[in-house]
Amino acid sequence: MEDTIMKIILHAGDARSKSLLALKSVKQGDFEKARCLLEEARQSSVAAHKVQTELIQKEVSGETQTMTLLLVHAQDHLMTALSIRDVVLELINYFEVIEHRLQKLEKEEGK
Repeated sequence: MEDTIMKIILHAGDARSKSLLALKSVKQGDFEKARCLLEEARQSSVAAHKVQTELIQKEVSGETQTMTLLLVHAQDHLMTALSIRDVVLELINYFEVIEHRLQKLEKEEGK
């Protein structure tokens, strides 16, 4: 059980790290790299979610799970990673719009 829980923590931690790296890439103006990192974060989140789903399916089929602090910690990591990814995605979209508008204004001023 601990190995399974650690997989959730590992994948969720990777997703969180990739999301924050994506935000750093946006600050540097590299939207393409940010989107690639965010996709990697999504894939890690999916991997963590699959492990979580396996635990849920076992419980639904009658295999009781003991609620441990480690399991709560894993759930916390996963939910935090998902939330951070969502926020970073919105920030990327927002900053791309701003970048596009700035470029448009610069073109108009150059005419």
